[in-house]
Amino acid sequence: MNNPNFIDYVTIYSKSGNGGEGSKHFRREKFVPKGGPDGGDGGRGGHIILKGNKQLWTLLHLKYKKHFVAEKGKPGGGSKKNGANGKDIIIEVPLGTIARKKDNDEKILEITKNNEEKTLLQGGIGGLGNHNFKSSTNQSPKYAQSGKNGMEQWITLELKVLADVGIVGFPNSGKSTLLSVVSKAKPKIGDYPFTTIKPNLGVVPYKEDKSFVLADIPGIIEGASKGKGLGLRFLRHIERNSILLFLIPINSQNITKEYNLLLKELKFYNKELLDKERILAISKSDLVEKSKLETELKKINIDTPKIFISSINYFGIEELKEQIWKKINIKK
Repeated sequence: MNNPNFIDYVTIYSKSGNGGEGSKHFRREKFVPKGGPDGGDGGRGGHIILKGNKQLWTLLHLKYKKHFVAEKGKPGGGSKKNGANGKDIIIEVPLGTIARKKDNDEKILEITKNNEEKTLLQGGIGGLGNHNFKSSTNQSPKYAQSGKNGMEQWITLELKVLADVGIVGFPNSGKSTLLSVVSKAKPKIGDYPFTTIKPNLGVVPYKEDKSFVLADIPGIIEGASKGKGLGLRFLRHIERNSILLFLIPINSQNITKEYNLLLKELKFYNKELLDKERILAISKSDLVEKSKLETELKKINIDTPKIFISSINYFGIEELKEQIWKKINIKK
């Protein structure tokens, strides 16, 4: 997912179909000179529908196609024949997509399951044909209803990555390297800030046929919650993670201070993020002799499960996967 094709925010114009007109038809048959009203109802206008597709990881396919207009319902006919409904437009989106009204940011719906369908805009109702208005006092109504107009709206689609675990850390903390080691994901890796500029997902095999999804989120910088750096563009992606894996390198000047600074940014953005389960993984632990790790641990004043890991020599990786799996199942 770490490529220019990852799009997590688009705006589209949607218009559902108008309802078809009801018919004013009168029955005309041989030897029946005064047939009664038999106009059918108009068809419903087409809906605009969002559908979840687990094979999609980006909103790229909606970047250039921004207008979706559904069909109008067909008019009613004679012999009380109702008009056909207008064809629905189904827009496939990645799991984790939220639809909002562009003008006021009001949330309309969200898609979280594969093949889940939700109506974004309903088509207009078809008008009633004249046979519906026949009564004892009006045997020959010469009128029918027009169909209801469809709805139109500029819609913002916003993708929040769905993953069991989100990796949280400053740039160059080893997030991409860890993801590449524990899964088959191939994120861009480099020894400089902001190697990751888009979220990366990897499926991590555990034991037997078990697995969980790990998300490498672009690195936090101080002030990210106020839009600094990559800012809000990535912070929303960790809202759906059930567990937050904090990753801080062992050669950090002050691991406790760095951890608290990460918490501070999350709290400013959304204080509910602090209610999530947490694990602190101290990365790049191959830089310190194993015999000295206990001394390093005593320097860390953090009340969160801690584990030393190294993605280079796979030190602590299996233990980390076990801790993550236990917390995932506790949450479930």
